[in-house]
Amino acid sequence: MSETDAVEDRLLTDCVDCLDPAEAFAVVGNETRLAILEALWRSADRPVAFSDLRRRVGMRDSAQFNYHLGKLTGQFVAKTDEGYEFRHAGEKVVRAVLSGSFNENPTVEPFEVPGECADCGGTLTASYVDEHLSVGCRECGRLHAHAPFPPGGLTDRSDEEVAHAFDQRVRHLHCLAADGVCPECGGRMATTLSQDAGPLDVAACSVHRCEQCDHRIRSPVGLSLLDQSDVVGFHTSHNADLRGRPHWTFEWCVGDRTTVLDDDPWRVRVAIPLNEEELRVTLDSELAVVAVERRRLD
Repeated sequence: MSETDAVEDRLLTDCVDCLDPAEAFAVVGNETRLAILEALWRSADRPVAFSDLRRRVGMRDSAQFNYHLGKLTGQFVAKTDEGYEFRHAGEKVVRAVLSGSFNENPTVEPFEVPGECADCGGTLTASYVDEHLSVGCRECGRLHAHAPFPPGGLTDRSDEEVAHAFDQRVRHLHCLAADGVCPECGGRMATTLSQDAGPLDVAACSVHRCEQCDHRIRSPVGLSLLDQSDVVGFHTSHNADLRGRPHWTFEWCVGDRTTVLDDDPWRVRVAIPLNEEELRVTLDSELAVVAVERRRLD
């Protein structure tokens, strides 16, 4: 059985060296225990002594508080000589609540974002549905960007700030995935190329898949070049700032500038025009750059 098949066949209940998943959710599904995690989160200094933690939660019954704290200790909270500290699972629970992933389902009216359509030059707008933010053309409907965005990312942000946060999140998460690290669990991430680009209208896309938690990220091949040294140097020589514009405004990131040269083995070329020059970058199946050509445009 391949590693891919192993991930697909694995059940959440298969773990033998950890707390049963159903029991884990039951442990944190309690108001007092969530209050303990929140109090620990809001503590300026950690570890936190038992008495200080109980005072922060506001529970007078020491025995009852100790019972609930004991349920969290081990998997979600660590007990030390100085007091109590978070374990990674406890932090993940609090962050999931704060991000709105567990208890928020916001709706946002579409709003304009920087850039113009790579196809028709029309106005680009962002919309938010089912915890995904999409950037598309108002006139022709061409999709320029589409990725998960936690509900908490909308809190206390203007439309402009939401667009900027989304751009930065996409850039950094895809960079991490391309480097082989899963943004969700830290596991090993494998990269393949595919001509099935999903909702994005590109010739080929990269598919990053975690071998541990099966988290997947799909993106245009050009997105992996935003911090590539040859591409950065090419833009610098033309006094163009790659970080000063959202990724969806670069046609070679989202438009028809990618050519599949071969699929066995994979060779994909991304053409990046700028002023009177063009940079042609050829990549292999793992997004490694295998050739770079810079030429004048006729």
